[in-house]
Amino acid sequence: MSYPWLVADIGGTNARFGIVAGPGAVPEAVAVLNVAEHPTLPDAMAAYLADHADGARPGAACVAIAGPVKGDHYTLTNGSWSGSVAGLGIPQSHVLNDFEALAISLPHLAGDDLVPLGGPAPVAGMVKAVLGPGTGLGVAGLVPAGDGWVPVPGEGGHVSVPAVTDLEFEIVKALRTDGLPYVDAEHLLSGSGLPRLHRGLALVRGIKTTRKSASEIVAGDDDLCHETVEVFLALLGGFAGNVALTLGARGGVYLGGGVLPRIVDRVRDSDFRSRFELTGPALSDYLTAIATSLIVAEQPALTGAAAWLQQRATSVEYV
Repeated sequence: MSYPWLVADIGGTNARFGIVAGPGAVPEAVAVLNVAEHPTLPDAMAAYLADHADGARPGAACVAIAGPVKGDHYTLTNGSWSGSVAGLGIPQSHVLNDFEALAISLPHLAGDDLVPLGGPAPVAGMVKAVLGPGTGLGVAGLVPAGDGWVPVPGEGGHVSVPAVTDLEFEIVKALRTDGLPYVDAEHLLSGSGLPRLHRGLALVRGIKTTRKSASEIVAGDDDLCHETVEVFLALLGGFAGNVALTLGARGGVYLGGGVLPRIVDRVRDSDFRSRFELTGPALSDYLTAIATSLIVAEQPALTGAAAWLQQRATSVEYV
């Protein structure tokens, strides 16, 4: 694959692009374009290359997109972009789910890229997991394979909501009575889920309230907003523990997504870690030995896309 390489991280609102100039280089000339201002991904890519990358002609591309991927076809879940990356006109073009790209970035994150959230140091060479609330609830694993890593995507955000306490069960019951027949994890643990959790808690507490956005709830200074965030982070801890057990993620569990980096101190001071470790006595020591960290790096999906191309270039096979 000839250089330069194009890497991209496409969400419902923003499309982030960067250029990898050579082996081992980090993405540079990073720019953020508004998805709504461009009718298609190829249009946005062309605008980026012309306006921010001096008209570079990439020899390969890796696009991480917030939506389902099938082969070289993609669909942006919260946007109108869909198609095949073959339409980019770049010789070797690949597409990943955005959490696949986050997963493959994990071995390349260190220092200020991460905020520790409890547990010992990650065990080297072991399975890692990444999850996080953004518009939805993303989950992926990362499995060691020879000298490289294999990202494992999935739809783990749609498992049943990890309710444990009486209050959490009451919230689920209230939301079902309110018209939501099945409550999965993403229904509560996402940017769109926070308002739903706020609504459910208000129903349980008998409080009349107006609908608030996720950002309004996080910034809110009333008791209901504070409790909503506390319940959100406790549920997230339980969900992360379930992911760790499912994948055997002794290489660490990492939190990504767009919501948590805004509330780092609240995550650290919450019940996240205690709920992460909560399990039956037979495995009580298993989760306490797994590290949890919050990703605060600026563009981790671009880092992951570049790492994925590097592994392809050095003949690491993916399954």
